[in-house]
Amino acid sequence: MTCRGSATITRSEDAEIHITVSPTFLSTKEEVHWFSYHIIIANRGKESARLLSRYWHITDGNGEVREVQGAGVVGEQPVIDGGQQYQYTSYVDFTTPVGYMQGMYIMETINGSRFQAPINLFSLSLSGTFH
Repeated sequence: MTCRGSATITRSEDAEIHITVSPTFLSTKEEVHWFSYHIIIANRGKESARLLSRYWHITDGNGEVREVQGAGVVGEQPVIDGGQQYQYTSYVDFTTPVGYMQGMYIMETINGSRFQAPINLFSLSLSGTFH
């Protein structure tokens, strides 16, 4: 199934965060299309950074928007040391065969400096769906 990912690079004074998204179509049940998205957050900087919170702007194929925000990701607020990475997988559903997501993480370096790490727009769609 066709899905498009994104990679973003965010630099703060002490951290260099690279975010890679790999979306995957899972299944369709009762006209609901389920997708997973696997995220790798790599800290290529020198200082540790904690992921404090997330924000997602989720748009379906009809233009309907959902916003999701909260502490951490998948129940964690991971500390990513310089040169290390953190990975997780989460899920989203759409009533349309295509959807889009973009968002950001709020990160904090060990010295208390907060910064935004944006997540570029990526699409999730069933194979053969034009968008």
